[in-house]
Amino acid sequence: MSAETMEKDILRGGQFLVKETKCEDIFTLEDLNEEQKMMRESTKEFVDRELWAHWERFEKKDYAYTEECMRKAGELGLLSVAVPEAYGGMGMGFVSTMLVCDYISGATGSFSTAFGAHTGIGTMPITLYGTEEQKQKYVPRLASGEWFGAYCLTEPGAGSDANSGKTKAVLSEDGKYYSITGQKMWISNAGFCNMFIVFARIEDDKYITGFIVENDPENGISFGDEEKKLGIHSSSTRQVFFNETKVPVENMLSERGNGFKIAMNALNIGRIKLAAACLEAQRRVLNEATKYANERVQFKTPIINFGAVKAKIADMATNAYVDESACYRAAKNIEDRIAIREASGNPHQEAELKGVEEYAIECSILKVAVSEHVQHTTDEGIQIFGGMGFSADTPMESAWRDARISRIYEGTNEINRMLSVGMLVKKAMKGHVDLLGPATAVGEELMGIPSFDTPDFSALLSEEKDMVARLKKVFLMIAGKAVQRYGPDLEEHQMLLMSAADILIQVYLAESTILRAEKNAKRFGEDAQATQIDMAKLYLYRAVDIINQKGKEAIVSFTVGDEQRMMLMGLKRFTKYTNQPNVVALRTQIADKVAADNGYTFD
Repeated sequence: MSAETMEKDILRGGQFLVKETKCEDIFTLEDLNEEQKMMRESTKEFVDRELWAHWERFEKKDYAYTEECMRKAGELGLLSVAVPEAYGGMGMGFVSTMLVCDYISGATGSFSTAFGAHTGIGTMPITLYGTEEQKQKYVPRLASGEWFGAYCLTEPGAGSDANSGKTKAVLSEDGKYYSITGQKMWISNAGFCNMFIVFARIEDDKYITGFIVENDPENGISFGDEEKKLGIHSSSTRQVFFNETKVPVENMLSERGNGFKIAMNALNIGRIKLAAACLEAQRRVLNEATKYANERVQFKTPIINFGAVKAKIADMATNAYVDESACYRAAKNIEDRIAIREASGNPHQEAELKGVEEYAIECSILKVAVSEHVQHTTDEGIQIFGGMGFSADTPMESAWRDARISRIYEGTNEINRMLSVGMLVKKAMKGHVDLLGPATAVGEELMGIPSFDTPDFSALLSEEKDMVARLKKVFLMIAGKAVQRYGPDLEEHQMLLMSAADILIQVYLAESTILRAEKNAKRFGEDAQATQIDMAKLYLYRAVDIINQKGKEAIVSFTVGDEQRMMLMGLKRFTKYTNQPNVVALRTQIADKVAADNGYTFD
C-alpha cells in the first residue's frame, strides 16, 4: 500500500465523529499475525509462571521480587519490544507493543506499574527525544533490563499542573554541567532504578527542561521511605531528593524548555498503554469470578445460574470486549500513521511522536473508559465471590485496590475528559476535523420535519450502526451549540465539558465494538460470532442510556426556552430505537456462553 493510499484511507484523530468508518477498515484482535500471536502466548506463559503463581508475594511488599521479575522480563526481551533494533530492541510495531503491555499487566498492578514506568516513561523519552549518543549509551541497557529507568515529573506542588514544578537546574560557571536541586514525589521504580528522566526549570524559563540523570547517591541524590499505598504494594514508590546533583550538559534531553512538550507527548503514549494495561486484568478477574460462580453452590444450584450473577458476568465480559475493540482499533491507526510518516521520509522517532500525537483524543478517551471499566469489573468480582472476595486470601480484593490508581495515572480521568473535548475543538479550529459543517447540518435537521418512514434494518447490525450515527449528532448538537455560546471560554465550563466528554467516549466505544462484531461476523459467520454480536448490542443500549442522561444534563444547564425545547426534542429523536433490544435475553446469552467456556474466550 502506498503512503498516498494509506493517507487517504486512514481517518485522522477525532474524525471518527464526522466520517463513516467501514468495518473492513478497523483492526481487531482477530487480525493478529502469527508473530504477534506467538508473542502474546510467550507473554502469557511468563505471567502465569512468574507473576500469577506468586501473586501473594506482591501483596506482601516484596520489592525484591518485583525487581527480579523485571530482570527476567528483560532476559526474555519483553522490555525491548518498542525499542528500535539499532539500540538493542526488537523494533516491533505499535500494535505489538500494545499487545505485550496488555497481556503482561493482568496478574498484579505492582509489576505492571514497574513495567510501564520502565518501558514507557523511563525509556521512551530517550528513544524519542535523545541524541544519537544518548540513545547509544542508555537505551541498550534499558532494553535488556541491565538498567531500570524512572521518571521524575510530579512534585508536592505540581501534579496535574505539570509545568509548575519548582525543581531548579543551574548551569555551572564553566558551562560543563547543570546543578539540579528539588524534590520529586510518587516516583515509580525509585527504589531500584539506575537512571531518572528528571524535569527541572532553568532560570525563569516559561517551560521546564528534561535531563537524563544517573542514580548516584554520592551525587546529591537521596530517597524518602517507600510510600504506604492503597494498592500496587510491591511497586517501589518513593520521594526523590536532588541536592545540587551534577548533570553533564550533554545529558539535557532535547532542547532547553522542551520538557513540558516531552512530558505531554509521553503522557499521550502512556494513556493508550495504560488502557491496554487494564485489559488483561479484566479478563483474569472475569475468569476467576466465572470459575468461582460455576463451583459455588447455594440453594442447591451453582450461583452462575442466578440471573443477578449472570447480569454481572455479562456486563464484565461486555466491557472487556468493548475495551479490546476500541484499544486495538486506535493502536492500529497509530501504527499506520507512523508508517505513513516514515514512508514520507520522517525519521522513526519523529514519525512515532507525530503518529501518537495525531490520536491524542482517542488516547484520552481510552484511558478514561478502560480505567473505569476495570474498576467496575474488580468491584463486581468481589461481589460474586461474596465474603471470600473481601478476604485477602483471594486475589479479588488486591485486584480492586490495584485498579484504583489507573484513574489517577497519566493525568486524572477528569483532566482527560476535558482534554478529549478540548483537543477536538482545537483540531476543528485548525481545520483538521470539520466539526462546523456537520454541526450546522444537525442544526438544520432539527429545524426540519423528521421522516416517519420505517427504515430497513434487515442487514446485520444496521440499526445499531444507524443509532451510532445519530449518537454522533447528539455530540455535534451539544458541542456545536456550546462552542457557539462560549467560544474560547468553553474550557472554563468544566461540568459541561465533562458531560460532552462522556458522550464522545460512548460514541467511540460503541462504534468500535459494533464494527468489530460486524467485521468478524462477515468473515467467520454470524453463528460463530453470536455472543460478540450480543455484546455489541448490549453495550450500545447502555451507551444510549448514558448519552441520554449526559445530553439532557448538558442541554438543561446552558440553554433555555425554545432553544432548550428544540435540543431536548433532538436528543429524544437521535436516541430513539425503532426496535428495542431485549436486554435480559442479551445478558443471559452472553453469561451462558462465558459460563460454558468457564471464562472469557473472545480475545
